[in-house]
Amino acid sequence: MASSLENLETQLEMFIENVRQIRIIVGDFQPQGQNVLNQKIQSLVHGLQEIDKLKSQVQEVHVPLEVFDYIDQGRNPQLYTKDCIEKALTKNEQVKGKIDAYRKFKAHLLLELSSVFPNELTKYRAIRGDERSPP
Repeated sequence: MASSLENLETQLEMFIENVRQIRIIVGDFQPQGQNVLNQKIQSLVHGLQEIDKLKSQVQEVHVPLEVFDYIDQGRNPQLYTKDCIEKALTKNEQVKGKIDAYRKFKAHLLLELSSVFPNELTKYRAIRGDERSPP
């Protein structure tokens, strides 16, 4: 599949370069440049045909819709992965903080319960299979 993607990437790069060259020719059009423009347009059509031929080889590639939002906003689509990783790391830190808070709360709760309800807490620990003394 990598060669299919590389092939598509090459075709797209050539297509983009052709469009760029056509833009330059049209931007400063001279009548004697008509043949060159016609050749470039033919090359553009051929490039689209080549890209169309490659579509069946890359059917299984799934691109998150957010990547297209990045492109529409003029942002580099490669930043999408970086932003996703940063969001995941931030969320991971938040969840880790909550887990730590719950652990501290549980330890504090068990400590308080053992002083108020020592017999019940002993039964609770026996049922849970947790014979440790309070933290």
